[in-house]
Amino acid sequence: MPITVDALRAALRRIGADAPVRFDEVTRSTQETAAELAAAGAPEWTLVAAGHQTAGRGRLGRAWVDAPGALLFSVVLRPAVPAERAGLVTLLAGVAMAEALRDLAGVEVGCRWPNDLLLGGSKVGGILATSSAAEGRLEHVVLGIGINLDVAPAGVPGAGAVGGVDAAEALGAFLERVAAGYGRAGSGLGASVIERYRRVCTTLGRRVRARTLAGELVEGVAEDVDDLGGLLVRASAGRWTVRFGEVEHLDALPGSGAQG
Repeated sequence: MPITVDALRAALRRIGADAPVRFDEVTRSTQETAAELAAAGAPEWTLVAAGHQTAGRGRLGRAWVDAPGALLFSVVLRPAVPAERAGLVTLLAGVAMAEALRDLAGVEVGCRWPNDLLLGGSKVGGILATSSAAEGRLEHVVLGIGINLDVAPAGVPGAGAVGGVDAAEALGAFLERVAAGYGRAGSGLGASVIERYRRVCTTLGRRVRARTLAGELVEGVAEDVDDLGGLLVRASAGRWTVRFGEVEHLDALPGSGAQG
């Protein structure tokens, strides 16, 4: 079933939510639209989707290129938690989509910390979370998801597709898993999210190179994820916590792709 306004409403009913929905055949970015709605006071679980984005983006300002049949959506959340816990929303989204695709398509999708979804070394999806905070508390988080379902976008090295998954069913299954882990107003954003994420994180145990937004270059073995979602890397100079920036798998198969 393709994504329509009715499909969006049906997906929200699966989690018992009654929030505004919007679907555009073509838009600049579902993330931009959802962020505008969030800033204007849109309630939690407001859902925005599109058939095609002309200015989709990923982390660190990268472009996101979609292909026909891709699942493209953003959802507004309003977790009543300290701003430092915002990273757990991204991890929850990653594990929720990995679990949903596994159950629907019978494939093992993994998460490259923090926001890439990988299948057999190819990138099939990405997650972008943007937030607004005041006085150390989150006002809202806008969670954007892009998944290549039918085919990989042309001309994007390392990109792949899941195949054999209905877009509307994937959306509903994803929301169910997010809602189960999120709890009321983000009350579930804690140890249980980290435990689920560890099971699907393809970064743990690998040798990685990470460049933080502060410009520090860290190279070593990714040992764990801490209670705020930061990646713990054991390097020759000690143990580092990476909370932002990029992570490259030095021993991974090619497939990082250009989609951020």
